[in-house]
Amino acid sequence: MIHILGTKNSILNQFIAEIRDIEIQKDSLRFRKNLERIGEIFAYEISKQLNYETKEIITPLGTAEVPVLVKQPVIATILRAGLPMHQGILNFFDRAQNAFISAYRKHHKSGKFDIQIEYTSAPELENKILILSDPMIASGLSMYLSYKKLLENGKPLHTHIVSIISSTQGVEYLKKHISEDEFTLWTGAVDDELTAQLYIVPGLGDAGDLAYGSKL
Repeated sequence: MIHILGTKNSILNQFIAEIRDIEIQKDSLRFRKNLERIGEIFAYEISKQLNYETKEIITPLGTAEVPVLVKQPVIATILRAGLPMHQGILNFFDRAQNAFISAYRKHHKSGKFDIQIEYTSAPELENKILILSDPMIASGLSMYLSYKKLLENGKPLHTHIVSIISSTQGVEYLKKHISEDEFTLWTGAVDDELTAQLYIVPGLGDAGDLAYGSKL
């Protein structure tokens, strides 16, 4: 199942417009805040897919029966670009356990690169709901390798993969390499083009650099 939230008019599209805008991108604080806001929107939409139970709540004037979450999900993100978006999701699932993965492009003199994963911090994931986020899905390889790495901590009951902007190629890669009953993809927009260096066009550039500054 793939949900493209940007196909319907909502405030989400305002935030996506701002993180794409080359002028607004100059304000890194605003860029991070917009990633966080978008994370909150995705968290709200995903919350509709989770399991609830009715609980009796005592108020100052009586009791009320209210549906509440049966269990909090585990929230995971790919360092470093995913941190603001992760915080947005955590703002809503505020008692969730958290997981972090370092995945980066290791470039070679030939101009090619490999995806390297050097660090993972994650709780037990067996039969839990996992929300795995990263602002961009370009080729899909980083997301796939991060997902496979997390499976070493147990197989989730279901995984919600979240990306603000995805490429058509990246979406197809995930559909090809992950069983469709294992995951749901949530994205704000799907762009058709990838450059030879695997950057999404029109995309928004390097989300990590825009959020936290350029790196060597």
